[in-house]
Amino acid sequence: MTIKTLLCAGAVAALSLGQVPAFASNFVPAAHQPTYAEGDARAPFGWVDFCRRMPGECDVNRAEPERVTMTPQLWRLVRQVNNGVNREIEPMTDQAHWGTVESWDLPSDGIGDCEDFALLKRKRLSEAGVSRRALRMTVVIDEVGDGHAVLMLRTDRGDFILDNKRDDILAWADTGYTFVKREHESRVGWTSLGGARSPLATAAR
Repeated sequence: MTIKTLLCAGAVAALSLGQVPAFASNFVPAAHQPTYAEGDARAPFGWVDFCRRMPGECDVNRAEPERVTMTPQLWRLVRQVNNGVNREIEPMTDQAHWGTVESWDLPSDGIGDCEDFALLKRKRLSEAGVSRRALRMTVVIDEVGDGHAVLMLRTDRGDFILDNKRDDILAWADTGYTFVKREHESRVGWTSLGGARSPLATAAR
């Protein structure tokens, strides 16, 4: 796997976990276990401002499923979008880009940090027909203890993480991250994940 060094929240981090397998055309991954919500959480400031500016990106359609069926076709699409956005967007902190500590945006100028990568992946997968209710913006503590934003794909085979730090799409429990909170599945807002630690994060501490 190619080791990426990308910027987010003012921090520089590099992470390499696992190997990219040669997937058969009918491969369907399994994450084995979902994450569990533990009540309401305060929405990130950048998210609140993003929703004020682009409310259509934050609406929750409860007619959509909150989990999608993982199929070989979906897996190929998700990998294609994740890899494409990771290569397309130039990483840059909000401070360097906009002169502010935190700004969540769709990276229309080709520049962004972690949450901008995730927002673009969310938009493209939604436009491709994936339930946006199953695509949840998520805040974690990364492998060096910094705040980090990723996109969580919720499926019938568990929760998977699309990350700008790697092209591998991992089950949440294989990331090495501590999971803090994510978008609520049923309304505009956020829900706590109770600081759920992947086994790798627990072992590292």
